Amino acid sequence: MASTSSLRSPSTWVFAATLGLLIVSLWWNLVGAPTEATMGTIQRIFYYHVPSAAAAWTALLLNAGASLWYLVRRSPVADALALAGAEVGLAFLTIVLITGPIWARPVWGVWWVWDARLTLTLAMWVMYASYLILRQLTPPGSLQPRLAAALAVFFAADIPIDYMSIRWWRTQHPSPVLFGGPDSGLAPRMLTALLISMAAFLAVMGCLVWLRYRQEMARGRLAALRQRQLLLEES
Repeated sequence: MASTSSLRSPSTWVFAATLGLLIVSLWWNLVGAPTEATMGTIQRIFYYHVPSAAAAWTALLLNAGASLWYLVRRSPVADALALAGAEVGLAFLTIVLITGPIWARPVWGVWWVWDARLTLTLAMWVMYASYLILRQLTPPGSLQPRLAAALAVFFAADIPIDYMSIRWWRTQHPSPVLFGGPDSGLAPRMLTALLISMAAFLAVMGCLVWLRYRQEMARGRLAALRQRQLLLEES
């Protein structure tokens, strides 16, 4: 009975669909999309670099929204969502910072340049890493999630600035290919590959946030049960 119930769980189908979407995106990224004429095969990392950034920004925006929710309502659900969003967002941001230099080295001739987009993205990584470190080092209690939530709302200001940086300033980083103006755009099959990869990465991000949120809520319930048990033993 337990195994049947597990098979019928909506989460199982969501994970299966996400895996299927990843396989489809892999085919499009490696086979379906044409090879870019100037950069060659290395350009295919674009289909992982850009979706990772989109997934990171989405998860970190979830962190900001949940943090604001916590400051208003003091909800443990909001705090768990904020933590999940920060951890998953930082993981995808790490992928962005790894794939970017791998792509840049053969194209620019250098691994890194201190332009606006790259510097802001690195600063974002440092900020959210410090957010998670704060949560680990601050003693558990009502003050910990409040401090973290206030910090997360403040850090969220970097997300729109990072997104708009290649529109506001001339940078080494390429101009946007989506919503970038009349001269932007991709070949149809390249656009298809990018959109499928974006959907796949966002689906993975959602699954990871959901799993981490459930884990954090279970940890909170377990901590409450332990505290209740200690009180019963003392009485």
